[in-house]
Amino acid sequence: MALRRRFNDAVTGFWGFAAPIYDTAVVQQWVYRPAQDEMIALLTAHGSRRIADVGCGTGILADRIARERTPEAVFGVDLSEGMLAQAANRSQDVQWRTAPAEQLPFEDASLDAVVTTSAFHWFNQPAALREFHRVLSPGGFAAVATLSPRQQWSGLALRLLSADQLNPSHSPAPSEMRTLFGDAGFDVEDQHRVRRPVWTPISDLITVGVKRAD
Repeated sequence: MALRRRFNDAVTGFWGFAAPIYDTAVVQQWVYRPAQDEMIALLTAHGSRRIADVGCGTGILADRIARERTPEAVFGVDLSEGMLAQAANRSQDVQWRTAPAEQLPFEDASLDAVVTTSAFHWFNQPAALREFHRVLSPGGFAAVATLSPRQQWSGLALRLLSADQLNPSHSPAPSEMRTLFGDAGFDVEDQHRVRRPVWTPISDLITVGVKRAD
């Protein structure tokens, strides 16, 4: 537990410093926006009304959800106060919350959708998915975008960079993501690579799991 707290402190400190770079138009357009566009499309298709963006950063996706979907409630959740300070300036329609992905500040079965982009590699992945499942109402869905290199050598390099004594998680392969979702109680509804220009070096994957309506 102490190890995880040290890791969380390191992450929040880094992103508090890096928030202005993260927010630049070039970084957003080519790195983050393609996955965010697909999350908006998923929320539209499911007709989700109460939505949480976990690891929301400076709130670009959460703000878009509020403006483009006009749902009943949108929550942006992050551990970084630096990120959330910029998010609060971006939108007053989103309810911003400081919390880890593994301990979300929501009641059981209180949300229709949980989405996360470009943040899953920072989480305790099994614990986060169990928490997503807990806060979702039956029939609700979780959609997770993860870095997922196509080439074996680049995947190994990514794991070496992202997995250390403070961050034991990594960017799972597609089959591993399906297993993680299944172990958390989800039925995997869809899994596909984010649609990007063929020349881009970024390769990421969206996995969508639905909570059974038992």
